[in-house]
Amino acid sequence: MIDFGFSRTESACIDLDRHSDRLLNRLIERDPDILTCMACGSCAATCTAGRYLPMNLRRVILHVQRGNTHSEILQTAHCMFCGKCSLVCPRGINTRPLLAAIRTENTNPKNTAQ
Repeated sequence: MIDFGFSRTESACIDLDRHSDRLLNRLIERDPDILTCMACGSCAATCTAGRYLPMNLRRVILHVQRGNTHSEILQTAHCMFCGKCSLVCPRGINTRPLLAAIRTENTNPKNTAQ
């Protein structure tokens, strides 16, 4: 095999055996705006909490869409619900209900059971 000098990182790989889209499906039912996100990063760039705490809405949404619902989603606890991300979103996603839904779905014990 030819070595082109790069490799895929672990975060870019989706293990379909461990992948679970249950959380994503529940979020789509509650707020279908999660499908509108194009991962541009505008929300992460303007996030007040992201400057001081590990909070990145873009990363959280990507992890939900990829089925990784463990470490990155815990970042939603740092959200201040200031609304800056909604103001700069080019797709017009109202991020407050989306973040609230992610936080609620992730903290509900019956939803975290596999």
